[in-house]
Amino acid sequence: MKILVIGAGNMGLTYAEGMSKSKLLKKRNIMVLDTSEEKLEELRENPQFDAFDDLKKCAPQADIIFIAVKPYHAESVFLKLNPLVKPGQIIISIMAGVTMETIKNLTGLTKIVRAMPNLPASIGKGLTSFVASDEVTRIELLTIESLLDTTGKSVLVSDENFIDASTGISGSGPAYVFYFMQSMMEAALKMGFSPNVSKVLVAQTFTGAIELFNQNELSPNSWMDMVASKGGTTRAALDSMENNNVGELIKEAAFAAFERAVELGKEKAHV
Repeated sequence: MKILVIGAGNMGLTYAEGMSKSKLLKKRNIMVLDTSEEKLEELRENPQFDAFDDLKKCAPQADIIFIAVKPYHAESVFLKLNPLVKPGQIIISIMAGVTMETIKNLTGLTKIVRAMPNLPASIGKGLTSFVASDEVTRIELLTIESLLDTTGKSVLVSDENFIDASTGISGSGPAYVFYFMQSMMEAALKMGFSPNVSKVLVAQTFTGAIELFNQNELSPNSWMDMVASKGGTTRAALDSMENNNVGELIKEAAFAAFERAVELGKEKAHV
């Protein structure tokens, strides 16, 4: 099996490097294409990859074509791919807002996977939700899942609409966490802690809470009840959040990201 990654930006390289460690692939079975000469020089120094600047030299060889370019490059990339691809090749796209129907229409291929990664994939802790067209076989799905799992975890969703929905939760979600962390760090600074101590206090608190959540079956509400005693400090903080409608505002923010993902898909429908 040979894989072509089109686009050697941060996310493209993240997946290329992750997949290069997969037991499903032999050495140098990942081809990476980019137009930047500087990036190509870096790629040529990596023994895991074969670097290309011309689709004609690599696209026909690929079993799986991984698209990791900016959405506004979609049309030009697909039109160049169209005369080079052959039936049976699989396209995996991580382009936000570019639908499977658009990819099928412009490439002529029917085996399409649309995926939504998130930033922690860059350190092997990512979450990638993905959906596949009916033409992708069960065995191919297992292979794709295994490849996506090289950057963390993956979740197969049943409908393309869930890709937009997952954008609002896991795709954009790391930014919500950072927003909350920033506010907590600013509170710590205001209380008199140094920047370094503030960072440690907040980072370790998040790490510990996440580990507790992952290692047990308790819901977040149950954990909050365990931490917060009546009339205590934690209850004072939680009551303040509830009085200020923080929970509803977080939900609204997630839905705002979801709705924007849907809008982007409609804007790119003409691509």
